[in-house]
Amino acid sequence: MLFAILYVVFAQFLRLGDTIPNYPIYLLTGIVLWNFFSEITNNSVTAIVDKGDLIRKINFPKYVIILSAAFSALINLFLNFIVIGIFIWFSDVDLGWSALLVPLFVFELFVFAMALAFILSALFVRLRDINYIWEVIMQGMFYATPIIYPLSLVTEKWPEVAKLLLINPVAQSIQDIRYALVTKETDTLASIAAPIWTLIPLTIILITGLAAVMYFKKRSLYFAEEV
Repeated sequence: MLFAILYVVFAQFLRLGDTIPNYPIYLLTGIVLWNFFSEITNNSVTAIVDKGDLIRKINFPKYVIILSAAFSALINLFLNFIVIGIFIWFSDVDLGWSALLVPLFVFELFVFAMALAFILSALFVRLRDINYIWEVIMQGMFYATPIIYPLSLVTEKWPEVAKLLLINPVAQSIQDIRYALVTKETDTLASIAAPIWTLIPLTIILITGLAAVMYFKKRSLYFAEEV
């Protein structure tokens, strides 16, 4: 339903996808991947507190709570990719060897979402307003990520801004998956910037992941007392 509404408004009325081959699949892929990232992070914010009774009664690794929510989102993503595959089949999209890289980019997005999920869930134990703050951040990230609009619209007028948008690991992963799966007309960080720029999203993921592990491990010792 969301895909249908966005496609009618932005493709049929505003004509944003005229320059992108297979724009319906391009748009659907972006929506599915964004929902995957959103589901992991949003569901994990309150996950520890929601399981407070269980945490106080049973001693078990607290990261299992976050992993369960994340793998549930991963299953949903797999089902959604079946739908995307059907669209690709009926649209006669020419898949190349680059499609084999899609699992790698999905894994990259998954790791980044997981890292944020661990940080947010641990923060929420003490800062119960963090979920409202995260909702605002997610709204900003949605429009800063080229999900609805082609990034080429930004690249043509503000190429430096386009580079900054793509150092966000979410945007970079989505664009790379679109490039590998849907159309080679997709702007990626590798195509609009120097090779050194492609290391920035990976560095962000690495730093976020290390920070998440250390912070969650430290805070999990006190979850039973604070939830």
